[in-house]
Amino acid sequence: MNFETALDIPLNPPSKGDFTTYREKVAEKSFDQGPPPIFDEPAFDDDGDDTNGDTGEPAGNALLAMMLFIGADVMFFAGLIGAFVVFRFGAESWPPPGQPRLSLGMTAINTAILMLSGMTMILVWRRLAQWNRAQVLKGLLVTAGLGLTFLLAQGYEWIRLIGFGLRLSSGVFGGMFYVLIGCHGLHVLGAVIALIVVVARFWNPGHYGPKRAIGIKLVGMFWLLVVALWPVLYGLVYLS
Repeated sequence: MNFETALDIPLNPPSKGDFTTYREKVAEKSFDQGPPPIFDEPAFDDDGDDTNGDTGEPAGNALLAMMLFIGADVMFFAGLIGAFVVFRFGAESWPPPGQPRLSLGMTAINTAILMLSGMTMILVWRRLAQWNRAQVLKGLLVTAGLGLTFLLAQGYEWIRLIGFGLRLSSGVFGGMFYVLIGCHGLHVLGAVIALIVVVARFWNPGHYGPKRAIGIKLVGMFWLLVVALWPVLYGLVYLS
């Protein structure tokens, strides 16, 4: 097969109309267009200011990554909750005889503390639009303090339960309790550490601003995830 046949270009010109052959049109079109321009936009000028010409693409990628992480985390807890439901409603008595009862009153107060931290984080998000540095920092500090209070109360409860004989090796009841509640506690600890890192960066006056608050938004998303998960766990593990 020769070159003209491969391109399916007629060798004979048409009898009527334009006598320019298809082959000539193709060549003429190719030469007229020429190669694409190397720069179709003004060259990027890195003047050290990340807010100039910000298209929002890095922030969009970070938000997408956080959404994927949250989706994977929800699936992870859904698997743990599914296993708990199978064991819980398949058992004749729950908790089994000889196992200590969980503290409902203290955990209810601890639940209210964590829910309050979710409200303070939502207030922080609202203040980002009108960027009040002092108010945002104050809200983050209050949220981190409430999270630490929740963790300390959970740790105190665990110490009491271990003293009463409830351990990870204490059958299905103890194993499911420590795995499910412990995984959530690790998430709260990670969220508190992330909040502390964000607060520490506030010492740099130029680190956060009205157009540079993506780190605060990502930490807020993660915090609201651990807050939203807790009522489900509290209802299943403590109240069912």
